[in-house]
Order: sequence, then C-alpha cells, then structure tokens
Amino acid sequence: MKKTPAIGIVLFVVQFSMGYAQTDLDALSLKYARQSLPAFKELLSLPNDAHFPADILQNVQWCEQAFQQRGFATQRLETTTVPLLLATRPSLVETEKTVLAYLQIDGQPVDPSFWFQESPWKPVLKKEVPGEGWVEIPWESLEKDWDPEWRIFARSTSDAKGPAVAFLAALDALAETNTAIPYHLKVIMDFEEELGSPRLPAAVQAYREALKADVLVIFDGPNHVSNEPTLSFGARGIADVTITVYGPYFPQHSGHYGNYCPNPALQLAQLLASMKDEQGRVTIPGFYEGIALDEPTRNILASVPDDERYIQSKLGIAQPDQVAANLQEALQYPSLNIRGMQSGWIGEEARTIIPATATAEIDVRLVMESDPERLIQLIRDHVQAQGFTVLDHAPNALERNQYAKICRFDYSVSYKAFRTELDSEAGLWLSKAMHKAFGKEPIKIRTAGGSIPISPFVTALDIPAVAVPTVNPDNNQHSPNENIRLGNYQDAIKAMIVILSEAMK
Repeated sequence: MKKTPAIGIVLFVVQFSMGYAQTDLDALSLKYARQSLPAFKELLSLPNDAHFPADILQNVQWCEQAFQQRGFATQRLETTTVPLLLATRPSLVETEKTVLAYLQIDGQPVDPSFWFQESPWKPVLKKEVPGEGWVEIPWESLEKDWDPEWRIFARSTSDAKGPAVAFLAALDALAETNTAIPYHLKVIMDFEEELGSPRLPAAVQAYREALKADVLVIFDGPNHVSNEPTLSFGARGIADVTITVYGPYFPQHSGHYGNYCPNPALQLAQLLASMKDEQGRVTIPGFYEGIALDEPTRNILASVPDDERYIQSKLGIAQPDQVAANLQEALQYPSLNIRGMQSGWIGEEARTIIPATATAEIDVRLVMESDPERLIQLIRDHVQAQGFTVLDHAPNALERNQYAKICRFDYSVSYKAFRTELDSEAGLWLSKAMHKAFGKEPIKIRTAGGSIPISPFVTALDIPAVAVPTVNPDNNQHSPNENIRLGNYQDAIKAMIVILSEAMK
C-alpha cells in the first residue's frame, strides 16, 4: 500500500471524520464492489466445508495472500485440525486503540442436487423475472449496469465470504484515497465456525497476547428483516443434547408384539411433549429463572421495527409461541428446540415394526443470565422425573432387564452468550460510523437469536463485541441456493469504509 506523509494522513482522517459526501461514498463503494467481483468469484470457487481440511487449507492460503498483498503480517494460529488465521497491520497515525475484526470463511455442507445451477462452487449472477423466478444472466451484464436487486448465487456468498471480500474491498478503497485507519487493526479468520468452532476457545487462550485488542467487531450475519442498516450487540450461545430411548434389542414385528413390547418412539414423544406447554413455554422448573426485563430494556427492544404480521406470514404460521410478548423479547430467553428426531422407517421404506430406538436432537440457545451447565442439568433432572433411568452409554443386558424406561443422555456446550451495552464506547463508535455511512441511525438489536462463537474472545480478552451484519436477510444461508444481493454487497463495503476510517474516542 502506498504510504503518504504522516501529517497528510492525519489531515485526511480529520476531513473524513467530518463527513464524506454521500455521493462520493456511494461512488467509491460502487467502484470497489465492481472491482472486487473477480476476487469474490475466485474465493467462492474454493469449497469450504470444514469437514474436509484439505479444502479449508486452500481457503487459508487464499486469505493469507489477500491480506499480505494489503500490507498485513499473517500468522496461522495452529489447532489440532485447521488453523485460525490472524492478520495484523499497525496504524500509520499515533493511536493507543486496537480493533480486532472477526471474519468467517467456512460454509455449510452442500447437496448440489438441490441447487438451481451447475455447481454451488461456481458462482452465477441472477435476476428475478416475474413468473420465472431467479434467472441466470451473463456476468458481462455488470459491465453496462449495476442493479442492486440482482444477486450472486453460490455457497457462502452471504455466510460469510461476502462480508470477508467486502472487507478487503474497503481496505482497497481506503488505499486509493490515502486514508489511514486510525487504530491498529487485527483480523481473525475462523475456518470452523459452521462446526461450532470447537477449537476456538483453546486457541484464544493460547494466543491471547497476539489477539489483544480494545474491541471486537464481527462482520457476520444478516441485517434486520427490514434489510435496514443494523448493529447487533449480543448473541445467544448454544448447547446441544442428544436423547436416545431404548426399546427391544432389535425392531420387532408389530403384529407379534404390539400391545406388549413398549415402543421407544412413543416414549420419546411423550417425554418431549412434557418439556413444553401448548403455548411453547418450557415447563421444566427453573428454566427461565434469573431473567427479568426492566422498562429501559423493554424500550430498547421495542425500538426494533419488527412487522410481526409480515414475519408470521413469511414463516407461514398463524400464531407464534407465547414465551414473551413479541419476537425481540422472546430472544432474551433461553430456548429448547427439537432440531430432529429419528426412529424406524417411513414413506416407501415403512415397515410394520416396533423400533429398537428413538433419538431426539435438541439445541438449547443460551442467554447471558443462564448458566449452560445448570440448564443441561435441569433437562436431565426432568428426564429422570419422567421415570427414565438416564445413562451415559448404551444399556447392557443387565440394565435392560432391570429398568422399565431407559435412555442415553449426551450433551455438549459449544459457546456461551455475549452482550455489549448499546451506550458502551464500542457501541457509540459504531453507531456514529453507521449513521455517517447511511445518513440514519442503524437498527440496534440487543440480542440476536442466532449463535456465533464470540464469547471466548469476550471472556479471555475481556473486551466488548458488536456485530455489524450486512447481508440480505433472505439469503438462504445454510440452505441450497444461498445468495447475496448486490445492493447489500455494496452497502457492506460502504459501511466498512466508514468504520475503518472512523477514530475511536
């Protein structure tokens, strides 16, 4: 990157902080949205399912080169599987502040048969045509036009290679305008986020000194459902529970042993039904203990412009669960979600049997006020209270003959929740930057419903964290035909240009 005299840089930073003309910012972000597309397409072409370490290492190498070309020093933070990647660049102006930016590079697994294109790893440009849906158009179309409603379809366009390449594009835009970043910048790249970042907590502890910073900025996630500029000040953590109920050794003929041999699928269904009431509230005693929303907090939550009629219509539901008065308040409580069940066979493979086992996978979204180990223990106690003998292994013959109702109970805690106050130094700094970028206050989310592996940074480094989501909320993340809207991609670059040039006070 070209270096300019220090005094010139300082003067430019002051000029920028007083307000970049909106037309200039729009033009700059559009220019670099266009220029960055070849790099974006190249990165999207690299498979990034973390179940395949060899593919992930190609992504690591790509990111190393990209940041080194922009004057960053890079360091692989080794783990027992694939490394995290840390890129650092000191500021050219005098400052005591350091910002750590988080980028996610890996993506969800894919089933190409459900994608409406040649390959999920071959990005395509599409526009929506009435009556035909999303129709592929040539990339050359962008040479003449830039329609913000057009979209790029490929795995990880939104979750989360789009924000990563937008970050690189913003760095390039600042280089062209000789704008110094007014703080020391560190960038941590996570290549196992979709696996729950299992190696991240230990890595943060091991490399705590290298990661040291004043604030963590997370460039990940979708905007509010309105697609307006958004800041998210917290996220729920996540734990998971697997319950397997045991019946006979092997599936049995339902004619020979129906009405005699207990059915584990029915026992599991009854057990799960006992965990919630008809309004969707968890009935396990103490599950919501310690959570109280005071009036200031309710006011913050009420400021989020949710159109709940639209949300319910989009979801295809007539009435939501009654855990709280509205969506934002509901997200402040821990959840208990049955994410999958399995027993026997159905459809064309159906057979008249009493299954041998029945399994349920449960995820528990965690909030700041709830200790995950305590919640897991409450669930386990509830299972025992329903008459089950709870084991940490498959039952042996002696246990099968001794206990009428048996289940295996396994669990893990991926990471805890985090939350930063809206009026914190980090919150005020980012709110100011977003207002400059878009000419209006961003929507401020107290706690996002999803989970991102940020609490290890917050805990180990003792720093606040705020997420800057940028992608369109209807991006099909984790699903076939994932996409990013061109307008959101440009807006991501715009937001990052201002954040990277806005000094922290």
